[in-house]
Amino acid sequence: MNELVTTATDGAVRVITLNRPEARNALSVALQSELATALHAADTADTVACVVLTGADPAFCAGLDLKELGQGVAPGTLSQADSPFTALSSMRKPTIGAINGACATGGLELALACDFLVASERARFGDTHARVGFTPAGGMSVLLPQAVGLRMAREMSVTGNFIDAQQAYEWGLVNHVVAHAELLPFCRKLAADSITIDQRAVRRMLATYAEVTDTTIAEGWQIEDRVSREWEGAGFDPAEIEARRLGIVERGRSQIGR
Repeated sequence: MNELVTTATDGAVRVITLNRPEARNALSVALQSELATALHAADTADTVACVVLTGADPAFCAGLDLKELGQGVAPGTLSQADSPFTALSSMRKPTIGAINGACATGGLELALACDFLVASERARFGDTHARVGFTPAGGMSVLLPQAVGLRMAREMSVTGNFIDAQQAYEWGLVNHVVAHAELLPFCRKLAADSITIDQRAVRRMLATYAEVTDTTIAEGWQIEDRVSREWEGAGFDPAEIEARRLGIVERGRSQIGR
């Protein structure tokens, strides 16, 4: 029997793959539990600095397993500890969603819980909760409006229509659209870029984003100010800061061609 979730680690980058291609990686209870375990393992592994989440072709994830639901398995069967949505939302390390194909409903909620998304040209996105007769429980009504704006989110949810990768990029749902064959190499390159940065700072930045997102704009400013003061209060090594500054200057010049 095939593993429902596979992992592959290259250096400090771990790729986690949903592996039910025959079911378009639909989220059965067993797959959800295995995915949560894999995410927790990556988050606690000292040797892993960044996670890439993807699906086995041809889909990223079609959402909850409707066949399983039709057999009476309730969506709320899993505990919070076994929920991949909880695991993703609490990750301390950067998570990149590599969207290789159809990404629908619960699958879209998984994608939205990642820090940012890269889409294959084959990617398609849709929220079909209402078409199935469900309301979301994995963060759709919170995370989708943050990504595309309230009106676009409402349109996706009340029509159940799919959008392609280019439209997702234009709406701000994904950061990049790349050729299908380049999807994982491109994501690994972004992951490698994130690893070159001070990892304590990266994790503190992600934690700050999470705190600010859960508040009002005014409270967000206060949180950022508090975190900045606490961070600076821990002390800096001037020589280390100067070395990093020079490295940033050289990297910037190489990226913009000057």
